[in-house]
Amino acid sequence: MAGKLFLVSVPIGNKKDITLRALERLSNSHFIICEELKPARRLLAGYKITKELIPLNEHNEEETVPEIISLLKEGKNLSLISDAGTPLFSDPGKYLVKQCIDSKIDVSPLPGANSILPALITSGFDVNSFFYYGWLSPKKDLRRKELLKLKRIKETIVIMETPYRLKTILSDIKKTFGENFNISLAYKLTMPEELILRGAVKTVLAEVEKRNLKGEFVLIVNNKFKHSKRI
Repeated sequence: MAGKLFLVSVPIGNKKDITLRALERLSNSHFIICEELKPARRLLAGYKITKELIPLNEHNEEETVPEIISLLKEGKNLSLISDAGTPLFSDPGKYLVKQCIDSKIDVSPLPGANSILPALITSGFDVNSFFYYGWLSPKKDLRRKELLKLKRIKETIVIMETPYRLKTILSDIKKTFGENFNISLAYKLTMPEELILRGAVKTVLAEVEKRNLKGEFVLIVNNKFKHSKRI
């Protein structure tokens, strides 16, 4: 009888945000599939869990998946984790899940921590529906073209970026959407340095520059309704 692949959410920062189900599942898995070995070992050590790890990332996914499928077919139960948060969301694993589905191997999600929903619900914007864009291009010209396309989408928009491009992306949004456009910046969620900055792009950018903020963040752009014209 084939085993099962579990998609296990792990904390995005605060280690206390792990669920009881996640701890139980990780402890009982034959193997744990991880994005990178070092963060996974550090995470599991904090919960006193010792398991053999199988690294799976964009560089080795297609070569490693057949080995994982074989283990599952042998009856082994495996858990997939990312470095932080919910697996597959902007992380490796999509190809593995697709192969499991094609091979009629059960895939079971264990919900838990993620950065997107906390950023949305603390924004103060309408989040009954939203548009998740994810990661913008690192190339300046392409990024600005992407932002121009996003400007035409009248939704609450979720944007992800790397910590070192925080000031750059805010400057680009200021130029594309306008300096008075409302945004919400969720910075280092669940961590001691957690900070939610809301308001006009120019105000948020000024605060980021003043504090010299560098860290993980989620950006929410309030493009759901047309901003009132000034008379």
